[in-house]
Amino acid sequence: MKHIRVVLALILVLSLALVGCSSASDDESSSTDSADTITIGAALCQTGIQAPLDEPALRGAQVAVDVLNESGGILGKQVELVNLDGKSDPVTVGNVAKQMIEQGAVAIIAPSDFDFGGPASREAQNAGLVGISPCASSPLYSSTALGDKQFTMSMWNTTMGAVTAEYAYNTLGLKSVYVITDDFIDYTKSLSEYFIVRFGELGGNVIFEDTYTQGQADVSAQLARIKALPEEPDFIYISSYMPDLALMIRTLREAGLDMPVVGGDAYDDPGLFDALGAEYGNDIYFDTHGFLSNEANPAYGDFAAAYENKHGSPPDAVWVMPGYDAVMVLAQAMEIAGSTDGAEMAKAMEDNEFDLLTGKLNWSDAASGHEPNKAAAMVEIKDGTPEFIGWVIPDSIPAP
Repeated sequence: MKHIRVVLALILVLSLALVGCSSASDDESSSTDSADTITIGAALCQTGIQAPLDEPALRGAQVAVDVLNESGGILGKQVELVNLDGKSDPVTVGNVAKQMIEQGAVAIIAPSDFDFGGPASREAQNAGLVGISPCASSPLYSSTALGDKQFTMSMWNTTMGAVTAEYAYNTLGLKSVYVITDDFIDYTKSLSEYFIVRFGELGGNVIFEDTYTQGQADVSAQLARIKALPEEPDFIYISSYMPDLALMIRTLREAGLDMPVVGGDAYDDPGLFDALGAEYGNDIYFDTHGFLSNEANPAYGDFAAAYENKHGSPPDAVWVMPGYDAVMVLAQAMEIAGSTDGAEMAKAMEDNEFDLLTGKLNWSDAASGHEPNKAAAMVEIKDGTPEFIGWVIPDSIPAP
């Protein structure tokens, strides 16, 4: 595949003063004549349970639009980003995407989850447009389920589950696990599924597979079952979501269960770090999409400067980076294709490798599901603060 350095070429303009962004969110509109603009539509959720992922992603996307416009736009045209709040409701998300398409969007950015983002990608597919999610990680977010012009930038849960399974077993030397799976959405369920598969392949012992329901706000039953075990597990794997994730970990720690806790990218939430603090935020490991540091990516410093220039404060959540990357991938696909045609953009995305803030990414072809091939960032929480461990590609990935 031809190697495409999406970020680095565009980052060169970041030393210049950024001028007015042509993105629009909710009721905000652009004054640029539509004949001279390329409109990217988004249905990112700014309210509700999905907002902690999508709201930062939108901020990152807005920075990308500024960078593109400062460097000449896409295909010689200025870029407009229009987002309407998906409100963490699948029906609203689908309606928003349809509205964006009717208003002339040439591509759709969908929420970072299959359950919430799938409706937007289905609308994009029906219109013959590329749809892309910054971080949806369910293997259901695929061309097989959603159509041949649909992509997610996230590693699938097959990779995410395998990375933590191998890290726990091989690096930390943990051989037995108690699994708690939030039955909230497909993300939380399939993440546990693939973790369990890979941990078992390594020879690990899954002592018990427990469940939890988001919003329950009570972990007493799970705690009682763990305490009733004849022997404590080496660690606990929790596949859940904020805000209940913080409650679950705090409850376990307050009950004296100080063994490691392991999970996926939903842990990458400043709200979790704050809720656990130095007292409860230790011996916690998760994999995610990147890390806010030059250590993880030398291009981060330039991005962070542009971000602060735009928003008035440093990046505060990793989700800003995949939001930025989503816009940059769409821009590169249009430039490679030489048009905004959905089929030509999709082929450009299939045929090229992209070098992003969140790592190198290439997709399989549509027949293989547009499976994302990329590394995961492994992170440890110490004293309530995340610390970057490194980029990891698992030795073996379970079949989706």
